[in-house]
Amino acid sequence: MLKRLLVILAIFTVILSGCGKKEVPVTDDLQTIKDRGKLIVGVRDDTKPFGYRDKDGNLIGFDIELSKMIAAHLLGDPSKTDFVVVQADDRISKLNTKEVDILIATMTITQQRLRVVDFSESYFVAGQAVMVPAKSPHTTFNELADKRLIVVFGTTGEKSLRGIYPSAKIFAYKTYPEAFAALKRGEADAIVADDTVLLGYAMDDKSVRLLSKRYSREPYAVAFRQGAESKSLQLQVNEYINYLLSTGKLKRLAERYNLL
Repeated sequence: MLKRLLVILAIFTVILSGCGKKEVPVTDDLQTIKDRGKLIVGVRDDTKPFGYRDKDGNLIGFDIELSKMIAAHLLGDPSKTDFVVVQADDRISKLNTKEVDILIATMTITQQRLRVVDFSESYFVAGQAVMVPAKSPHTTFNELADKRLIVVFGTTGEKSLRGIYPSAKIFAYKTYPEAFAALKRGEADAIVADDTVLLGYAMDDKSVRLLSKRYSREPYAVAFRQGAESKSLQLQVNEYINYLLSTGKLKRLAERYNLL
């Protein structure tokens, strides 16, 4: 009798504990953005023509315009966009700590990054290029295999270069302006980075030039946090990027910034 009573009490306890247990709802990033009325985007301010500042200090560029277009799609107004400036080496941490909702920051899809973030469809394809002083005798990348080469921390250029040319003397800088200034001071023989970024410097300064060959394919995409909370946001952004691609709107945006 006592044994039966103990069993009944145990079952009753389990039932009561189950009834009192509340399910924790999964946060939905898209709904959070809509409730807030703002899309917070991590962008670069040193990657002309994708993200940079005009003479008045305002953020402009291809990625900035794309951010506003996505905000207009999600919230009905391009001005409902807040920008947080990120660097190559801290952008993923700012995304995963929820300082930003998404990253639109010249970010290339790579297998390594896919372990920690999700990506949209690619909105632009760049390529790794080499920039040298205009008077440099070098015309091919192979000639620079054992030279002094500049990269930016956290970029695909840094990772690939160390594997391709282990004998090169590599100098890494936190930002592109710092890297460019070092090249101008003669501290290295070349900079290795995305062609779209280097193009912005070459357009403004005739004392440098780009070598003609590109040695990689760099598909840029919007980055999201991984997990169920971001799935509806990813779906909305992906559908919109596909629409922009199919209608030629992204191509026209690229033409405005001399990217095509």
